[in-house]
Amino acid sequence: MADAPDRQISLTDPDARAMATAGKGTGLVGYNLQAAVDAGSHIIVAHEVTNVGHDRTQLANMGRKAREATGSNDLTVLADRGYFSGVEVLACEREGITAICPKPLTSGAKADGRFGKQDFRYEQATDSYRCPAGEALPRRFTSVEQGLRLHAYWSSHCGICTIKPQCTTGKERRVKRWEHEHVIEAMQTRLEHMPDAMRVRRRTVEHVFGTIKDWMGRSHFKTRTLERVGTEMSLHVLAYNMKRAINTLGAPKLIAAMQE
Repeated sequence: MADAPDRQISLTDPDARAMATAGKGTGLVGYNLQAAVDAGSHIIVAHEVTNVGHDRTQLANMGRKAREATGSNDLTVLADRGYFSGVEVLACEREGITAICPKPLTSGAKADGRFGKQDFRYEQATDSYRCPAGEALPRRFTSVEQGLRLHAYWSSHCGICTIKPQCTTGKERRVKRWEHEHVIEAMQTRLEHMPDAMRVRRRTVEHVFGTIKDWMGRSHFKTRTLERVGTEMSLHVLAYNMKRAINTLGAPKLIAAMQE
């Protein structure tokens, strides 16, 4: 197992891998189904089966597949916070795909009752942050962490600040900003202007997964290996889309459309 590239070995299915789950101690070995669903018709326009145990690298990939399938040049993609990745949002931006995906709140300071990064306002004109006490935090240096260029900001007046205990336990409060942070801020603005975005996402895609799982008898995939499971899932998606189209258009119109 130590010699395996991802330090995982499945004796039942060589391609199956551990999937990330919300519950503590509820790990599941299997596959990760990705699906892009049209918000109007609830048709699955693109799907893919992977053995990557998380969704963080799938936002741009599924956006591309959805655009290719629909031929739309004005595509908006809604995803839950499990898909959030600055790199993926940037990739969508560069390809003309409008992404709306909540950013997880991972601030340890906020969890401890202190000010979080969202309490610091970025001022583009001066390339600085304004802290809750009104002090300016100029840019000090740039570093590279996990392949990302990050700018660091802090003030030299933290030591005499009257609300310092509410802000930091260190010498000064440092704020880091990704070089493409403006892309994330623009997405956050879109999310604020569409407060029901996550409700639209849930009612668009969750019932699709629920329906397919119900048709499967709440059971597991019947096949093994990534290629066979992908084929099995494609048949489930085809059956779902056919039934959805019949319910939406009626069988005669669907047959006529297929014959054109």
